[in-house]
Amino acid sequence: MEEGSRNVSNRILILGASGFIGNTIYKELLPYFDVYGTYAHQHGLYGENQVFYEFFVESEGDELSAILNEVMPSVIISALKGPFEALKKVHKSLCEYCLGMDATLLYISSSQVFDAYGKFPSYEFDIPKSQSLEGVQKIQLEKLIQTLPESQYAILRLPLVLGVNAPILFMLKQAIKHQASFDVYPNLIVSATTSDKMAQQIHYIINHHCTGIYHLASEDVMHHDEIFREISDRISSKRPVFKKVYSSNEDLFLALLPKENKLPKNYRITIAEVIEDSTLKDEIVTLKN
Repeated sequence: MEEGSRNVSNRILILGASGFIGNTIYKELLPYFDVYGTYAHQHGLYGENQVFYEFFVESEGDELSAILNEVMPSVIISALKGPFEALKKVHKSLCEYCLGMDATLLYISSSQVFDAYGKFPSYEFDIPKSQSLEGVQKIQLEKLIQTLPESQYAILRLPLVLGVNAPILFMLKQAIKHQASFDVYPNLIVSATTSDKMAQQIHYIINHHCTGIYHLASEDVMHHDEIFREISDRISSKRPVFKKVYSSNEDLFLALLPKENKLPKNYRITIAEVIEDSTLKDEIVTLKN
């Protein structure tokens, strides 16, 4: 699709469009597609906006069916959070809708599905294994979505997500400002991305009807503490109180890497680019001052 055109044949519904990840995707897709979204707790923020629907994951009624029947999306992006049993029920309904309407479901997952490993990075077709409750639950949701034909789903696993508006960077800046503690993991090796790059990658995946499993992560890895020390040094002459948290005496990987399903070169990113993109606006502001 040419840049600047608006594709109204693809109607997209983003569940969780008011959250950090969902809203970044919404803003990226809006100029090009017919995009709708749901919100849960931002009362008054989206109420007058006809393309946003209030939806609570825990809802016992037919709110989801009503939204699906009204919007009739051909692509659904799930960036939902909430109680697991409610999420499972919602995603089962989404799978049923996709089967009946020949729609595509994009599920936002994370590196936590591999947190029981540690010696190596994880690739798209490695078997997920988790020791955390959240990771185990995400694995179950991935398996549920994989009951769809592969042509009707994409599982999009995210690493550490940064960017100038990332909540974790806001926490870092607050810790710097107040000389407070900020947790870092010196023995944890991670991959990363920015929210903007992630949204661009999802835009590409939708445009090109890509399906299957994707790791929307940097092409390289870095120690968790080194990433935040470098970002801190770039945005301020002060540092927070870095609280070192050790879960092992040895280095452990919690790193997604793309291998089999790589996107084109201009849709890839490195850790250095993540750090640069996460601090560039701060550097500009500093220079102006």
